[in-house]
Amino acid sequence: MSTVTAFQLADILYTGAGALGKTPESLKAAGLKKPLIVTDKGIVKVGLAKRLEDVLSAAGLSYALYDGTVPNPTDDNVGEAFALYAKEGCDCLIGMGGGSSMDTAKGCGVLATSGGTIDAYRGMGLLKARLPYFIAIPTTAGTGSESTCAAVITNTKGDHHWKMVLLDGRLLPDAAVIDPLLMTGLPPFITAATGMDAMTHAIEAYISVAAMEYTDALAIGAIKLIFKYLRRAVANGNDIEAREKMAYAQTMAGIAFSNAGLGLVHSLAHPLSAFYGISHGDANALVLPRVLDFNKIACREKMAEIARAAGLADLGPYPEDTAVEALRRLSADVRIPATITEAAARIGVKIDPKDIGPMSKDALNEVSTPTNPRVPTLADIEALYNLCW
Repeated sequence: MSTVTAFQLADILYTGAGALGKTPESLKAAGLKKPLIVTDKGIVKVGLAKRLEDVLSAAGLSYALYDGTVPNPTDDNVGEAFALYAKEGCDCLIGMGGGSSMDTAKGCGVLATSGGTIDAYRGMGLLKARLPYFIAIPTTAGTGSESTCAAVITNTKGDHHWKMVLLDGRLLPDAAVIDPLLMTGLPPFITAATGMDAMTHAIEAYISVAAMEYTDALAIGAIKLIFKYLRRAVANGNDIEAREKMAYAQTMAGIAFSNAGLGLVHSLAHPLSAFYGISHGDANALVLPRVLDFNKIACREKMAEIARAAGLADLGPYPEDTAVEALRRLSADVRIPATITEAAARIGVKIDPKDIGPMSKDALNEVSTPTNPRVPTLADIEALYNLCW
């Protein structure tokens, strides 16, 4: 007999072209007057923040803007955003951008209602209160942060930077605005990295030991959409159908992993971002095939379903291997780096095999590791890093 489980998602999802216009309606319905918009300088530069500001202004709402978020957002970002939130007398939050901006907004909300410093909430279920009213507006189709009860913040205190994962149902947005018109024109490399991030979320949720019927349906549905539409979205950023389908996929995958958990791919990817600044999507994608090779003995049937979701007619005698090769081909087609060395070279950072030891210890202790379908040892993780090097 199965145990009782909870299934959580944002209170409401506004999805479709033009959904941005629903933002003021949500705020006014909650009796709110002044949001802090948390975003990054890139979103401001390309004019997406201005589109949100115009929508708010037209509805008679004031706002404050924090645009200091960086990739792999830091505890400093969270502190700066909260300082502005308090100074400006804001009463709610809007996170607009990729996962970094939405996670920074979540972290700001944690400080606003739970107090203290963000590192005190690393782990599961440690918040003291709900966030202020929070709307998440993704501009990429990858992280699914608009539909998750998670936030990932990089600790910058001391010599050893590491990613802090916060998991709590109170991190879920009150509303999510998923408008594919905000995603058109994204550069191909961002489209590829965020798309493979969504794929990793879906696959890890699907094979997680905490998976259930609800999450399985969402995860396999997202996997099918990403196999079908990611290449098109990368090839033509203005393909609105591909953008819309990828937007659905990332949110479906986000709901799935928020309820089923993740696995060893994320456990290995987080230290790569913390140590070297490799983007989360690239880190996930380059690790994914190696971890699935490691995991496949524990989830052969589900790996076969992933191969079917890729639309392959001939799965061969070992469909689990076919699934891994389909993912390798997808990553190659959208030009994801295949190794840690290649990913580091693209961003001009130096890597050192001596870091494998501390990274492996971080990965073993990651909050995502316990839901991986195959139980790893420290030696297993070190071997996986070496394979990816």
